[in-house]
Amino acid sequence: MPSKYLSLTSTNITRFFWIFILLLAMGLGLYGYNYTNAYLNDKLRTLQYTGDRLQKRIDHYRYLTYRIYDNYTGQPLAQIPANVQEVKLRQDMFFINKPHKKTDALIYGTHDAATLDLTLKISGFLDDQWGAKNQPYSMYYLNGQDNSLMFITTQPLQQQDSRLKENYFYAGMQARRAEMLQQANTLDERESYSSLRKSRNSSDYFFSLRTTFNNPGNLATVIAFDLPMSDLVPQSMARDNFQLTNNNDTVNEGDAPQDPNAGSTITLQGGSINLSTPLSNSPLNLTYSIPVLSLAIDLTRNNFWLILINLILLGMAMAGIYLIRHKYIRPSENMAHQLHTQQALNHEIISNLSVGLLIYNFSSHSVVVSNKIAEQLLPHLSLDKIANMAEEHHGVIQATVNNEVYEIRMVRSQIAPDTYLFMMHDQDKEAMVNKTLQQARREHEKNLQARKLMLHNLGIELNQPLLELHALAEQLNSNPPVEDRSKLEKTLLGESKDVLTLVDNITLLTRLETQDWQPVQQRYSLAALMDELLLDALPKINQKGLMLLNHFEMDPLDSYVGDPNAVKKILALLLDYAIVATSLGKITLTSERDPQQPDQLIFHITDTGSGLSKEELSNLNYPFLSQTLVDRFNHGSGLNFYLCNQLCKKLGGQLEIRSKIDIGTRYTVRIKQTLEAVDTEVEAADERLLDDVTVLLDITADEVRGIVTRIMSAYGAICIVADERQPTRDYDVLLTDNAQHCDHYTLLLTSDEIGFQALEKRYIRVNFNIGSALIDATLLLIEQQLLEEAENEIALSQQNSSADSTNGDSDSGTGDDEIEAYVKQLHTSDYYGLFVDTVPEDIEKLYNENQRRDFTSLSQTAHRLKGVFAMLNLTPGKQLCEKLEQHLAEGEVLMISDNINQIDSFVSRLLQQGS
Repeated sequence: MPSKYLSLTSTNITRFFWIFILLLAMGLGLYGYNYTNAYLNDKLRTLQYTGDRLQKRIDHYRYLTYRIYDNYTGQPLAQIPANVQEVKLRQDMFFINKPHKKTDALIYGTHDAATLDLTLKISGFLDDQWGAKNQPYSMYYLNGQDNSLMFITTQPLQQQDSRLKENYFYAGMQARRAEMLQQANTLDERESYSSLRKSRNSSDYFFSLRTTFNNPGNLATVIAFDLPMSDLVPQSMARDNFQLTNNNDTVNEGDAPQDPNAGSTITLQGGSINLSTPLSNSPLNLTYSIPVLSLAIDLTRNNFWLILINLILLGMAMAGIYLIRHKYIRPSENMAHQLHTQQALNHEIISNLSVGLLIYNFSSHSVVVSNKIAEQLLPHLSLDKIANMAEEHHGVIQATVNNEVYEIRMVRSQIAPDTYLFMMHDQDKEAMVNKTLQQARREHEKNLQARKLMLHNLGIELNQPLLELHALAEQLNSNPPVEDRSKLEKTLLGESKDVLTLVDNITLLTRLETQDWQPVQQRYSLAALMDELLLDALPKINQKGLMLLNHFEMDPLDSYVGDPNAVKKILALLLDYAIVATSLGKITLTSERDPQQPDQLIFHITDTGSGLSKEELSNLNYPFLSQTLVDRFNHGSGLNFYLCNQLCKKLGGQLEIRSKIDIGTRYTVRIKQTLEAVDTEVEAADERLLDDVTVLLDITADEVRGIVTRIMSAYGAICIVADERQPTRDYDVLLTDNAQHCDHYTLLLTSDEIGFQALEKRYIRVNFNIGSALIDATLLLIEQQLLEEAENEIALSQQNSSADSTNGDSDSGTGDDEIEAYVKQLHTSDYYGLFVDTVPEDIEKLYNENQRRDFTSLSQTAHRLKGVFAMLNLTPGKQLCEKLEQHLAEGEVLMISDNINQIDSFVSRLLQQGS
């Protein structure tokens, strides 16, 4: 009958502990989540309450702003009251000394008696409003009547008299005035707010509420209040973490207040949690940032004992699992597992033996242990007869089974009676193994011989350039003449470069053999890589007087993903070997894609040299196995073929070499490089460099014509063959390989030029194998042609301008007498220096913004210039700005440019006559 009680096995006890640990972790996580959620919600409610109080303060000062603007206007004073004194601090700064109540006043800028009267009225009004306030309040009043700035504050300015004389306070007033002037010139913005600012004299925070009132015929009036915020912030929240930002969802003044909870968000940005709530009747967001680290520290500190108790319980549970599993569980389970493991190990060892193994009990006539080999031989053996024969021959006999000879060894058990162990060894297999060992020994000896040859040839290859370097060093040490010394230094540099290249190749081969080198995957241009390769090889080719032909049969604008350094290394080594092997003739380099495998590139290097012997071709499978070709300038390397072959295999390809003595050699390189995917619609829409350019090809050699045609057509040029050209067909550039055929803009094609060289102004010698040089030379000729056409047009326009010079003054719309009057008026103004510094910059902004078609910024700049002209009573400039604003509203692009030119002309005439 099964037991009704749960058995306390190791598995069940372990499960109980893991369930307990999981419940502890879940409880701790849920508590942390609930605590964090409650913490953030509490902060958010506090933030919403703070935003509510802030909105009430803004609404109150909105009311005060309109009350001041509507009810208080300045009247000219016959005389200043007896208890009021206007103290001049600087040339344009005046302190109003009045009976001290709550506020002090300051006027910045030239003003009249009406401004002083207005200042006294507003100061008296604010004395009543701020009489019971302990926080610092300030008000700035930018008067549109005389462009002066009134500053009224609860801070005692008389105690800061020394500070008023310092530059920083004066600079602060200038900055605040510039800020309010910018607000006055901003279109369609009646009310604006600043971000939170920190007071210089204390740690209090405040922000500015600016309101603009437009007055017909005058500049705008701006009233700004600096409202403190430190008294609204709870003590439990850090003031430095508050931010006041503009809200995109603009709340218009006068709209019904919205729900303060609507739009409140909790977001994670970077390493902080941002609590944000919008103000109900202002386009502002009040944001409070809580660093995640601070939140984690706060959570840990407030719940220290709970977390500690949970960690102690977790540690005790883990210790209990360890003690129960390793100390108190009955050892039978572990012993059974160990016995099972031991049996499996013995069975694995017996199964993998290379000889047949059989343990047989003759008393019960049963097999105790056997492997697969013994099971196959057992039906063909008589164990009783083999046992009797083995006892007579010291336990070893030979038997033939299916024409195979086996050596059978028998061992009698000392523990179990009538139990014998038979080991069956295949003699034929052993003979085959011995034959294989002999063959491996011969191969080893062959490898030793090849190693000796490799070290011998490597020593010869390294010894020759080192001896040359030593000889050159001795010649330089003997103080040769200056002319010979420069030549020797150049030769020494080339020889040392060859030695370094050989050492680098040996290092690269070592990394390939040890699997330390892997190809990189990066984007590159195959056409640019081929140009670099040919530029590096041209000096050696020109030194031997060979001709090079580069057939690049792919789109030069395509980009590939692969290892460009490995591709360049392979082609450079093979090209160097082809140059050494070729005394006369040409070397042809062909690049193409395999039509059957689009991701495979094929390079053919064909030379007309003396060909390669079989000994040299053996270097393809083993480096330095034979000596290589040597010419009067350079020598081949026994490492090149093997290194190139290994690199090709790493790149998923192969190297093939076909050579015939006295005919030449053909090197074929196959590698896998991925063509970068390009959107066909975007590629078709892109304008190529030589679009709408027509070139005339007067080339004798067909191969050269094919190379040039492919390059020019790939960049969008229209190619015309000279023999097929119609007499009326025009062209831009002539490409020819005959020096006697030249035109106004001619490219002389050659194969030995390092890039291109300008022989004359319109005559350039260029290497047709290098695509980048051919395109750059063509663009240079086209630029020269366009430059000459532009110069001709300018000369023609200058000739025609003399006939229209009499109409120049009438276009400006203002005569010289009027200009002189405006210049005198401008000189008498206090703003002449500001006009010279700012107005030309604004004219330049008009041109730039019109060119970018940024009509919004253009409208703002024009409005600002109109205000400047109106303030200085420059009526023509103001009228031109008004016309420009009208054309901007109607969208007349041509008239906009004409108006800007007229404004520029008017300002230029003012400044010229003024100077």
